[in-house]
Amino acid sequence: MGAPDPVIPVALPSKAKLLVATLVASAAAAVILVTAVLPVEYGLDPVGTGKVFGLLREPAQDQALTVPQGGDASMAAVRQGAVTLYPRTYKVDTVELVLEPYEYVEYKYHLIADAGMIFSWSANTPLVHEFHGDPDENPHDVRSYDKSTKSNASGSFIAPVTGIHGWFWENPSGERVTIKLTSAGFYTHAVEFRSDKTQRRHELADVPTPAGP
Repeated sequence: MGAPDPVIPVALPSKAKLLVATLVASAAAAVILVTAVLPVEYGLDPVGTGKVFGLLREPAQDQALTVPQGGDASMAAVRQGAVTLYPRTYKVDTVELVLEPYEYVEYKYHLIADAGMIFSWSANTPLVHEFHGDPDENPHDVRSYDKSTKSNASGSFIAPVTGIHGWFWENPSGERVTIKLTSAGFYTHAVEFRSDKTQRRHELADVPTPAGP
């Protein structure tokens, strides 16, 4: 048998080199966070790179400023103990919203304070989601009610202030996604915002009042 191969010693990096490598990695992560993650995910652009490279997502409240605002006194609620009465019948809405890869949409209803609605929505894949509201008096004072990644939700809602209240959905996948939403409530109309900066107002019909005997 021949002599065994010589063992070649491996030089381990010194503590100083490890510290430098760690600091460099941390600095790179901080740069990525500030220049890319914050503009794309949160609409924040502290150093201006989001605007330069087209990464910045405009805050939803800025878009809402161009929507005709104002309450509708004909929908004002009157509370009588456990019962809340309205001078007009409620409305219903069923809509399908299609999102291409990485697109987002907002769909919100205009409700005056104390007006209520029920809702149910589903999507064929989990979406970045936030249920929130923009008060008429100060659209920048965004009220967040539910923020998570999910593929469906059902519930009820009472508007704490007069304004537009509804959902932000973003498609984080590379596939087309369809969202199906059904609601009923004492809202006046709906507004749809798209990631291409377009917006559309949806006029919703009242539910017919049952005829008397």
